[in-house]
Amino acid sequence: MSAYAAPDSLSVTALAGVPEIGAGADLAGLLLAATTVAATPIVNDDVIVVAQKIVSKAEGRRVSLAGVVPSAPAVDLAARTGKDARIVELVLRESRAVLRVGPEVIVVEDVRGLVLANAGVDQSNVGTDGAALLLPVDPDASARRLRDALGARAGVRVGVVIADSLGRAWRLGTVGHAIGAAGLPALVDLRGRRDRDGRTLRHSEIGLADAIAAAALLAMGEGDEGRPAAIVRGFGNLARASEGKDEDGARALQRPKDTDLFR
Repeated sequence: MSAYAAPDSLSVTALAGVPEIGAGADLAGLLLAATTVAATPIVNDDVIVVAQKIVSKAEGRRVSLAGVVPSAPAVDLAARTGKDARIVELVLRESRAVLRVGPEVIVVEDVRGLVLANAGVDQSNVGTDGAALLLPVDPDASARRLRDALGARAGVRVGVVIADSLGRAWRLGTVGHAIGAAGLPALVDLRGRRDRDGRTLRHSEIGLADAIAAAALLAMGEGDEGRPAAIVRGFGNLARASEGKDEDGARALQRPKDTDLFR
């Protein structure tokens, strides 16, 4: 049973001033510079939320479509969905299995175990020269590296969430989700606690990293705002709340197939 306690209040500060990111960029340094511009230095137990796109760009996950040769399965799926066959080829390369197909969308289980549309392959905010962006190879590892770099340079203990906008099986609209996390419990297990009437909670688990991602993306925006990161502040002792589960990462949020009623 987790020691996590819901905070009385939270603040979300979106960070502007982060420049266009290229492969090999020093994300930690650029984010710390943005906190200086915002006059909001990071402190212990802050959670730094970063858009997946800037992590992918820094890690060299931008792919030129000019060099992508579609396979026969990609050409077939492109005809069924109306999507560019080169994009479909990238989707297939990034996927373990195709689960559903519809107009302009291919729902897959990707190589990281995420169930999402188009394996996260995206062309928004990646330039106009015919390129696409792939998700980080290992988003949890990316979050750990960024947490360690920020902590070492700023001398503080922080959490990091790598956020992306994903759809949901039973609702319209995309919402921020954590695809990578470090320094905080991504999933908080409240089972065994008592409610206010003394009943034992039997099924209550909180997708904490997803909730943080969703809150941060409201301030960061998802269009042309140019605010690819945010500081979420107000948590107590994240290390105590983690109870050793901070290294489980966002992978802890992935539902096992045998309990997934939508597959």
